[in-house]
Amino acid sequence: MKKYNIPEVSISITLALSAALIFYFSTNPPQVHGDYTFRIAGALLRGELGLRLNEFPSFLSEMIPYEGKYYSAFPLGSVISMLPIALLFHEPPPVHVIIALIAGACVYFFFQFTTAFNVSYPKRILLALFPVFGTLMWANLGIGGAWFIALGLAVLGEIAALYFTLVRPSPLIAGAFFALAFGNRTELIITAPFYLYFFSRTARLNIVTLSKFVVLPIVLALLTAAYNFARFHSVFDFGYLRIPGMAPLFTHGFLSLHSIPLNAQVMLLDGFGIRSYPFFFPPLGCSMLSTSPFLFLLFRGGGKHAVICWLAIGLLTFVLWCHGEPGGYQFSYRYAMILLPWMFILIASNGPTTLTPIEISLFLVSVAINAAATRAFS
Repeated sequence: MKKYNIPEVSISITLALSAALIFYFSTNPPQVHGDYTFRIAGALLRGELGLRLNEFPSFLSEMIPYEGKYYSAFPLGSVISMLPIALLFHEPPPVHVIIALIAGACVYFFFQFTTAFNVSYPKRILLALFPVFGTLMWANLGIGGAWFIALGLAVLGEIAALYFTLVRPSPLIAGAFFALAFGNRTELIITAPFYLYFFSRTARLNIVTLSKFVVLPIVLALLTAAYNFARFHSVFDFGYLRIPGMAPLFTHGFLSLHSIPLNAQVMLLDGFGIRSYPFFFPPLGCSMLSTSPFLFLLFRGGGKHAVICWLAIGLLTFVLWCHGEPGGYQFSYRYAMILLPWMFILIASNGPTTLTPIEISLFLVSVAINAAATRAFS
């Protein structure tokens, strides 16, 4: 890579702070009241796993009444992520600041990751901005509810873990960020073998490297199992099926092949005249591709680590499509946010080294669409 006078870290921090400010002033979170993980984190600091009956607000409709307490269906990792916030604030949490910082941190690591590719500085900046401002992430993270914050933290954990695996190998730090990722979105645990494969390519994969990477994820997994057992008497019960009113959505179970057609339709086809979804955003609908034309660059072919990235996208998509319901209140298909780091690697590495007119055009159109969506949710 060409050497520049301005330190790389200064550019990264400036870009990240600028992105955080843009995100802050362009969003107005409508679900700041949906602070499930923050409230449970506060209870955890008191030595309790759930809310007492006399402190349960009626607007938290997805809390689970069980044996005299109200519990959350969020995994332990999501609650732990909110512990620093719960230590600093009583209520309400500064949701607007939290989501802006998540957005800025994601841009920081996306930009840092581009050092792995031989591309120009203007293209590096565009590539760093597109996952946050050119896709469904802008509007969904901007909604500000606990579900959306968990997805944002999962994306941050993924791209940071990939950075400390592929660009600046550090197995312990990579493992910590991987724990952040799957701690907020449990299905991401299935991507662990891909990180180990990458370590085998970037550094000698031995017992020391393996141990450093897996130690924190294993600790979190064991704590999550104990957390589930203490609440619902089963290490595998996260409580999702216990949410009042959710049972009709899961007649075939939490994960089922019967759910694939609906999820696939919402993710890929809605907005092309196939189906009108309850949270339809005229005239584009929910289709991930219709709301982010920049993603069509995925299909240019080639790219660094293309096979692994497509395997990760395929496996995660399969699990997401098996989910009993396609996301509810959202713009586009919110669960697909966790695919963005893998898509980023493909797009960043499968094109020319400098920006092309088609890339600029697709980026501007994608940003315009998602800016309009973000405005609609504010």
